[in-house]
Amino acid sequence: MLVETKPGVQSGAPVLRGTRMPVDAIIDNFDYGLSAAEIAEQFEIPPDHIEAILTYAKSHRIAHRFR
Repeated sequence: MLVETKPGVQSGAPVLRGTRMPVDAIIDNFDYGLSAAEIAEQFEIPPDHIEAILTYAKSHRIAHRFR
């Protein structure tokens, strides 16, 4: 599993497993216009993780609009 939620981490918001990196930060950066590759470089996260999160968010329409 790539994403987890824990009550004591980021107020229970979804984060990358084993980190405090909110999934929303990845989605927000994508919505702002950054590419998956740019986000991966910026946050030092493997590009396939970024792609998986964006694909999941698009398919589940997580509280963000996608281009």
